[in-house]
Amino acid sequence: MARNISHNKYALLPLMVSSALASGISQAQEVQNQEGTAENPMETVVVVGVASDTEITPEELDKQQANDLSDIFRQVPSVSVGGSLAIAQKIYVRGMEDTLLNVTVDGAPQTSTLFHHIGRVSIEPELLERVEVQAGAGEATSGAGAIGGAIRFKTKDVDDLLDEGEQFGAMVKGAYFSNDGDKASASVYGKITDNWGLLGSFVTVNRDNMKDGDGDTIYGSTSDQDLAFIKLSGELSENQKLSVSFEQREETGEFGKHPNWPALQGATLYPMETERQTSVINHQFSPNELFNLETTVYHTQSEAWRELYDYIASVETTGFDLRNTSSIGQHSLTYGIEAREDEVEGRSFLGGISYIEEGQVLGAYIQDHWQATDALLLSFGLRYDEYELERVTHDDETDSQGFSPNIGMSYSLTDALTFTAGHATAMRGKEVGDGFTLDASTIAPDLDAETVDNTELGLEYSLDGLDLKAAIYRSTIDDIIFDQAGPGIYYENVGELVTEGFELSASYVWDQLTISAAFSHNDSELDGETVEGYEHNGVANARGDTWNFAANYAFSSKLELGWNLTIVQDLNNIKVLRRSTEVGWADGVAEVDKPGYEVFDVYLHWEPLADDSLNVNLAVQNLFNEHYRDHSSVADYGHISGYDMVAGIYEAGRDIRLSVDYRF
Repeated sequence: MARNISHNKYALLPLMVSSALASGISQAQEVQNQEGTAENPMETVVVVGVASDTEITPEELDKQQANDLSDIFRQVPSVSVGGSLAIAQKIYVRGMEDTLLNVTVDGAPQTSTLFHHIGRVSIEPELLERVEVQAGAGEATSGAGAIGGAIRFKTKDVDDLLDEGEQFGAMVKGAYFSNDGDKASASVYGKITDNWGLLGSFVTVNRDNMKDGDGDTIYGSTSDQDLAFIKLSGELSENQKLSVSFEQREETGEFGKHPNWPALQGATLYPMETERQTSVINHQFSPNELFNLETTVYHTQSEAWRELYDYIASVETTGFDLRNTSSIGQHSLTYGIEAREDEVEGRSFLGGISYIEEGQVLGAYIQDHWQATDALLLSFGLRYDEYELERVTHDDETDSQGFSPNIGMSYSLTDALTFTAGHATAMRGKEVGDGFTLDASTIAPDLDAETVDNTELGLEYSLDGLDLKAAIYRSTIDDIIFDQAGPGIYYENVGELVTEGFELSASYVWDQLTISAAFSHNDSELDGETVEGYEHNGVANARGDTWNFAANYAFSSKLELGWNLTIVQDLNNIKVLRRSTEVGWADGVAEVDKPGYEVFDVYLHWEPLADDSLNVNLAVQNLFNEHYRDHSSVADYGHISGYDMVAGIYEAGRDIRLSVDYRF
């Protein structure tokens, strides 16, 4: 579907890097013989925003039987997911939509948008080894365009599944969801030589129409998802590692005209298919403390087709990231270059014409972590990015470039108490647009790049099983690029997005009991007005104060019980339709409310055999059948004349999930 883009000036860079990598292997052996090996490459220490960064583990996902993006981030108050249906889900970090984030899968960025009424990020939780969330603009190594933060999905490999001494293994898993569907997966993994392993997985999910908390059918929520994944990984030498992976994810179903809005019972549904294919090569070469080279080369192809208007869109992304970390005295210095090409193609439903945009990003960065004293860690860095966008069909182009500096520190006041502070500035030029609207879109001739200033202060306390964290932050994005309501699709700088708030968290471990609590308060305003998911689609969405309480108790190493309570408070009197009133689409400014809600989940994890080969997980999502619309979905405009169809989809009601997996 996508046309050849090999004439672009960065298109051959990934091939050049691959060639350099191949020729460098023999040279690496010589360096190894001359200089010996380093024990381990230095771990990356993130200082800017450290108090609010989060990591999610596969154990957490298994116990909750995570099935979509909402399940993955269920216990992270600073992250929310709206959309209810998997195909329509969008991620928000501190109110900022994932379009403002750098989202990667094993280092491969997930870019652009196929259709603004569906999500742009798709991932299968079964594959994940961990998920890292960086809230807010951070260090130079965060990647191009990370003005709202970064989310990094890391997939499993053979070593994550095999126990010590094992050569081969397999796992089969079956799951049943009472509301309403089933899931099956199979994985085979093993060592094909002493140093190389191969993992292959297949996952299939079948969902029927769900019911909300009132027992009403969520019409148009049926879908089928299939995923195939293969990864080859191993050691080229004592200090060289290589992995090559391929992932294909498909989702099909019949949805409403706007998949993230409710489809009325009996309304026409339209078949829709989406597909993503991602290929990634990760290479690591660590012969000594000065040379810890990491190379990532990737290619992603995403496509969407829907029967309505016979609409087709595709996004193709190719690129690489080449970085080295050098340990010099008390300094850990990371520096590198990255380049990316994006091409989005959308076929207009008027005449069947294809519209194409091509974007290119080239960046260079350096980040230093300096252990100035035993108590003081300093961080400072700089990156430079160049953006080019060619609107091929419209014969138009725009470009921008700029620097993104950052500085941070972590100071241990005592052995238990640490103070952190950081400030980061980042820029992002105009990237390729929404495939659905390419035909009608235009760009302001004087378009400026978006720039953000993000400041964060934090405190961390850790002693005798008690962990406390507090963070306060303010992020200001100037010259937000946005298509406001009005005739046509017109991308322009519309003003200033300010996101500010604070986050608190506490956890305590006492013998077999672990308890935790977290609170997030966030205000997101564009030009002084609270943002809303319909008004500011592609930019941000407001959410009420969010509480999260969790506990789990291990009766033994084989039996564990846990629960989670999420409380989201009311967010009312949000002014909407201001812009629509200015252009004559609405009679006047109106207000919408987002009612609060409380969602209670429980899980039971049981290993009935002497070893860990058999696992039984029982989870109940939304135990008390709360009827609610997630605040990160579109608010309900039903009371406003002419906008009665605009609303987010209600979330699923009680869902009893039972899964059994066996490893052999």
